[in-house]
Amino acid sequence: MMPLSMADVGSLVSIKKISGNDEVRQHLSELGFVVNEEVSVVNKNGGNMIVNVKNSRIALDKSLANRIFI
Repeated sequence: MMPLSMADVGSLVSIKKISGNDEVRQHLSELGFVVNEEVSVVNKNGGNMIVNVKNSRIALDKSLANRIFI
């Protein structure tokens, strides 16, 4: 298991675990980041990422990407 921030651009990965407090996990869940959901990495720039999840493009900063484990 590794954080989403370590995934390569163009890779399709499956979420295994979401860490953080309840508020962070709830926020990520509302964006579509739930266990077993597939995420594709569109772009990375200085630790920030753009990912596709549930047919939506979402920008994540490094601190949030580090809470999503694949």
